[in-house]
Amino acid sequence: MSATLDEQNLFDEQDLKIERGSVSRDSIERTISGLDGVLSIDLGGRSRKIKQRGVLRAKSRSQMDDRISAISAYIDGDTHMLIISNGEEFDSVRMDAFKVTKERTSGSSLCCDYEIVYTQLVV
Repeated sequence: MSATLDEQNLFDEQDLKIERGSVSRDSIERTISGLDGVLSIDLGGRSRKIKQRGVLRAKSRSQMDDRISAISAYIDGDTHMLIISNGEEFDSVRMDAFKVTKERTSGSSLCCDYEIVYTQLVV
């Protein structure tokens, strides 16, 4: 599986996983005198979380730093388009978190696991 963000190929294809959360709903609940119980007004679907996990690879530390910086630049508060290789599109996604973990060497390259948390604002 592969993924692009705003048509930029920032991620490696190996070990890429996308986890789609469910759409959340919002409501307002009020008590009204003379009414036994609660008045609940459904405000409809709101947003959902999308998690992306994978492995980044680079030939050197400076290339890895460049890749991490390029991805981190998307934590800008703007909305973006995430497209995965099966043609599924997630529009209006905001990158909320980008975490790099477990750096290691693999053959002649440097590898690190990562996790990105997006919020899809409009579903």
